[in-house]
Amino acid sequence: MRLVKQLGAVGAVMVAGGLAVGATEGSWAPTLVLGIATAVLALLAYGWVVRRTEHREPVEVALRGVGAAAARGAALGAAMFVVVVGVITVLGGYRVEGWGSVTAAAGLLGLAVVASVTEEVVFRGVLLRVVEERAGTVGALVLTSVLFGAMHLLNPHATVWGAVAVAVEAGGMLGAAYAATRTLWLPIGLHAAWNFTASGIFGTEVSGAGVASGLLDGVTSGPVLLSGGAFGPEASLPAVLAGIVLTVLFLRLAHRRGRVVTRRGRAERVATTATV
Repeated sequence: MRLVKQLGAVGAVMVAGGLAVGATEGSWAPTLVLGIATAVLALLAYGWVVRRTEHREPVEVALRGVGAAAARGAALGAAMFVVVVGVITVLGGYRVEGWGSVTAAAGLLGLAVVASVTEEVVFRGVLLRVVEERAGTVGALVLTSVLFGAMHLLNPHATVWGAVAVAVEAGGMLGAAYAATRTLWLPIGLHAAWNFTASGIFGTEVSGAGVASGLLDGVTSGPVLLSGGAFGPEASLPAVLAGIVLTVLFLRLAHRRGRVVTRRGRAERVATTATV
């Protein structure tokens, strides 16, 4: 029942916000404003329903330290994509054909923010936490990663391989980032920066969603394992390998901090505060 209530509250915000943002797509200012507004509403809805159903403060979205945590996540997400697209470029799978526009990039920033916040709240804030109580951290990571990848099959240019790649590289990495920090801010920053750097700066596809070019008019080409094909660089082997490396690093950090939960639902060592 708790899971249903939490998903219902956040889901209602996601649907309403998605319809509003979708209706303004192509107009950068409303897309930016509505994207940020929907993200804020999703966080407020999550905090409200956690207080109502779990009778505790939602420390995973506490405002204390939000700037530093989100900034670290954003720096990591941007750096990760730069490295990935750099490898793809060196191997001949990406090129720049011209300039995009600042206004287009601003609109894409709104899309990146709303997508990262709502998806992190649902998959890491609700699903991973609830499943972790029964299946442990590893079980929860596996299940939520599979669901996260499967959700991307709904995108216009989705492929089965693209969904698998997202499940492995992003589902695991973002879930492990939450497990290590016990805050949603770092995964949100990482997720948003990856999406925005991909579309808003380099002008590539994001999970086959068919987004417009940002600051650059970028084109990917070559084998799918190199460029990601129509799905975008997320379906490339460099992205999958980068995601796996970060997943392992975050899981090691979670283990060292005593935040890996066993199947019995008990942490190896109790950690009462979120850290980055």
